[in-house]
Amino acid sequence: MSQFRPKFITFDCYGTLTNFQMAEAAQEIYGAQLSEERMREFIKNFSAYRLDEILGDWKPYNEVVHNALERACKRNGVAFDPAEARKIYEKVPSWGPHPDVPAGLAKVAKEIPLVILSNAMDEQIPHNVEKLGAPFHAVFTAQQAQSYKPRMRGFEYMLDQLNARPEDILHVSSSFRYDLMTAHDLGIKNKVWVNRGHEPANPYYGYTEIKDIGGLPGVVGL
Repeated sequence: MSQFRPKFITFDCYGTLTNFQMAEAAQEIYGAQLSEERMREFIKNFSAYRLDEILGDWKPYNEVVHNALERACKRNGVAFDPAEARKIYEKVPSWGPHPDVPAGLAKVAKEIPLVILSNAMDEQIPHNVEKLGAPFHAVFTAQQAQSYKPRMRGFEYMLDQLNARPEDILHVSSSFRYDLMTAHDLGIKNKVWVNRGHEPANPYYGYTEIKDIGGLPGVVGL
């Protein structure tokens, strides 16, 4: 993929660009009720249930959070309060970028159009994008596609809207499960894995690894 110059660089947002703080939000609410070990288990369960909730038909993300939190509470013997689920959902627009993001994005944005494909609601994502410090050509959400990643429909929707083919884009994500596995299956050969420690490396899926967005300009020869 050396010096590949795509028509678009497409990004996952939460976790890759925006500092995704679901674990911290859960810790804030349930940390006083659970031991450190049990809290780690709760966070792991909450994450797994969020993934499970988005694999079927599309539903609003507040329902995803509500259902996943309720299931995590049930599994861990903690009382569930719907108001706490709403509180977590409402925190999402306040999250800002990882420290490395604005400078790295700004450098690339001067030369190549940037695009986001995010498991977000239309009401959430503008608040996060405006904190990223670079202009975006387009921002596509799960709400628009009526489908969450890792399902293929969101990627297909994005490609259709861009009038692009899989070989035209470079897709950037910190997650194999949500993004890079699906991108691989769709024939998106040019991929970047931002190793933020979320998941272990998996070379089978064919990507360039960078430690943060500061490494992205070098991938495209900037």
